Amino acid sequence: MLTGAIDTAQVPEGPSIVILKEEAAGFAGRTVRHVHGNSREPIQRMAGQRVLGVHSWGKHFLVRFEGFNLRVHLMLYGSYRINERRDVAPRVGLEFEDGSELNFYACSVKFIEGPLDAAYDWTADVMNDAWDPAQARRKLRARPQALAADALLDQQVFAGVGNIIKNEVLHRIRVHPESRVGALPPRKLGELVTQAREYSFDFLHWKKAYVLRQHYQVHTRTVCPRDGHRIAYRKHLGVAKRRAFFCEHCQRLYPRE
Repeated sequence: MLTGAIDTAQVPEGPSIVILKEEAAGFAGRTVRHVHGNSREPIQRMAGQRVLGVHSWGKHFLVRFEGFNLRVHLMLYGSYRINERRDVAPRVGLEFEDGSELNFYACSVKFIEGPLDAAYDWTADVMNDAWDPAQARRKLRARPQALAADALLDQQVFAGVGNIIKNEVLHRIRVHPESRVGALPPRKLGELVTQAREYSFDFLHWKKAYVLRQHYQVHTRTVCPRDGHRIAYRKHLGVAKRRAFFCEHCQRLYPRE
């Protein structure tokens, strides 16, 4: 039986959802005995249904049943518990015949009808085996005026990339977040695509080892470890209006062409 309690320590990004998928993998093949929660969705439809599998796409956690799927998005403050409950009502909780349970809090719940392959482009998920970097480059070239910061947060291009990964990737490749995608040299565009995936797997490794924060170079930092200059901060940057931490000394601003 699965044991323990798992909570998200930061705003959930793709690697955190991969960890959730791995922790919840043991529920596959089990039958839901009872459903509870305060979601307005018709969650009771899962009662009596057998879990066929658990999956992730970007920031979405997916529970597959016969003919339909439960999609959970942890949003900004969502969390989950396996075989434990918090003192507040969950958005949705699944209880199984063997006494195990899976509970989600402060999240978005939605049902997806039909096969997942019809709803999701797996090649856009930076942590999926089907990830297609060439397709990501094509999508970026079609958005030449987008800021690099906004491009990395576009879930149709980089599903799973969140604000931490965005800030760290741009620092790693020495690109200012306000650079225009169309102004990036081909080599830099290629580095952005490559590191969106590679840093996500670094994130996964560090988070599993409970050392993720120790590896932040710019996110929530005040001094750049590369050159010692003070880290710049924007509370709302770009169309996404997300926090940005960057070094104006070593991260080059590529202007609009």
